[in-house]
Amino acid sequence: MSDQKVVNDDCIEHPTNGVPLIIEPVEKDLGGFSVVRLLPFRKQRAVGPWIFFDHMGPATFEPGQGMDVRPHPHIGLCTVTYVFEGGIDHRDSLGIVQSIGPGEINLMVSGKGIVHSERTGDEMRAAGHKMCGLQLWLALPEELQEIDPAFFHYPKASIPTVARAGAQLRVLIGSAYGVKSPVKTFCETLYVEAAMQQGSRLFTPNGVPELALYVVEGSVEANGVPVKQHQMAILESDVDVELVASEESRVAFIGGESLGPRHIFWNLVSTSQERIEQAKNDWKAGRFDKVPGETEFIPLPE
Repeated sequence: MSDQKVVNDDCIEHPTNGVPLIIEPVEKDLGGFSVVRLLPFRKQRAVGPWIFFDHMGPATFEPGQGMDVRPHPHIGLCTVTYVFEGGIDHRDSLGIVQSIGPGEINLMVSGKGIVHSERTGDEMRAAGHKMCGLQLWLALPEELQEIDPAFFHYPKASIPTVARAGAQLRVLIGSAYGVKSPVKTFCETLYVEAAMQQGSRLFTPNGVPELALYVVEGSVEANGVPVKQHQMAILESDVDVELVASEESRVAFIGGESLGPRHIFWNLVSTSQERIEQAKNDWKAGRFDKVPGETEFIPLPE
């Protein structure tokens, strides 16, 4: 996704129970559909390497309508796109064209610079559809910020699943609950999705340096602390946290090792402000590689 970043100020603080902070969502209009944004947040700039968290939709597109995010640049990060419903056609300056559907993962490594667009495919646009998914950004370790850009797609069948009493889990990135995802990582990273039946119980992953819980739909209690739909709970990594589903719910865990502070402007991420300025100038001057077949682009925000 591409938009000027919003830093969220709304939160609920809890002194105990292993849930010190709950971040309230901020709704953002991206032109034609809304996203719910949780990160970046002023009191919690990142969770492990995760520096950006958007929940796309749920949105309903009538026949002939769809998502059109014009070409825009990234540096210093990886984008991770995961769709619950609907789909997105990805095109990038490497010449890759890849559709993503429910349960699949697109991992785009921007490194020293990549440009991409995200649009609804022709067939889905013609028929009308619903859209719901998550897009997250991972900071790259400082020594890897300028690696060559790359793109990886992982089909639904490649993602390991785990069954617990009343819960179905998918380990999207990293290792948890006895299984390991095939998705490429650059540091210790965790991303898990869980579908929970009402009344089911689930302990959060352990041994993760930093960890957060996001409620996609439904509501849960985390060690007795209510966490509602579209809220993100920051969890203490050294405390056992048990979730109880107050209703049928879908949740996501994100976490991993902290990589330290980052400068963020628009879609540009770096440990160096000078590198951000260089990328801004390169985009304005048209020095980034183009996306084949695309003639539009998003101008640099002022």
